[in-house]
Amino acid sequence: PVPTISWRKVNGHNPSKARLRKSQAVLEIPNVQLEDAGMYECKAENSRGRNVFRGQLQVYTYPHWVEKLNDTQLDSGDQLQWECKATGKPRPTYRWLKNGVPLWPQSRIEMISGVLMIHGVNLSDAGMYQCLAENKYGTIYASAELKILASAPTFPLNQMKKTIIITKGQEVVIECKPQASPKPTITWKKGDKALRESKR
Repeated sequence: PVPTISWRKVNGHNPSKARLRKSQAVLEIPNVQLEDAGMYECKAENSRGRNVFRGQLQVYTYPHWVEKLNDTQLDSGDQLQWECKATGKPRPTYRWLKNGVPLWPQSRIEMISGVLMIHGVNLSDAGMYQCLAENKYGTIYASAELKILASAPTFPLNQMKKTIIITKGQEVVIECKPQASPKPTITWKKGDKALRESKR
């Protein structure tokens, strides 16, 4: 006699969106997602007995960004750490470009999975960077600009007062706030003599 057919997902539930057609002989899963992957079993039975067929559904996906890069400004000498993260199946691998040219590990440059680190950045590191995430189904790109700030110390906004009048015995505060990149070292002199810290 004509068999009765049933479907089930082994070790799980049939997707709620799944449809059965042609007297349940055809299982349809619209808009397949990663969680739909797994082993499916078709069982056919009639009064003479039953038979079972199992098939594995594997779902692959195009890479998709979870974390992208942001434009960054750093002082000369700082450390850059950028991370780009993507999902996909198979799991994406990462490559880096600088100004469109492949970037390779060097003495100051490390690349571990989706992480790029540059130790002690300088003006030569400035430019446009791209992170590529790819699997056999496609490649996606994320871009960001690295700007390196490097300037000699200047006092355009924080000029020291030419004269400070203070009553004997009071405390005086004199601020030195230059603009500079990287952060400058500051020394003080009284006349031609270097000032040294003391109790006062």
